[in-house]
Amino acid sequence: MTIETFRKEISAAVKSFDRHVVCLEKAPDDFEAAMTSLMKKAIKAYDGRGAGMRHGIALDKHVTIILSQGDGPRPLCGIYFNLHSPYQKNALPSTVKSVSEGSAKDEE
Repeated sequence: MTIETFRKEISAAVKSFDRHVVCLEKAPDDFEAAMTSLMKKAIKAYDGRGAGMRHGIALDKHVTIILSQGDGPRPLCGIYFNLHSPYQKNALPSTVKSVSEGSAKDEE
């Protein structure tokens, strides 16, 4: 199994990235290089998976690639764009304490 085995899926993802995804950190050419690197990692994870495991996964901040064992000789390939915003802030302000911190003080 090589990267060429999944060239169709990589090409479709690169085309979708170029047309639909806004990414300030990766140009389309950089994206294709990243996809090649991630696919190598996913293949390595899939080939080296333990007994009873069915998947090989590789991801970065922007993309997740999953190779899954199927009924045929070729694994199924899923390429997902991760939602990420460089402008996203923490959900809770720093003045808010988590529930576990508050409950520890109540027990004393």
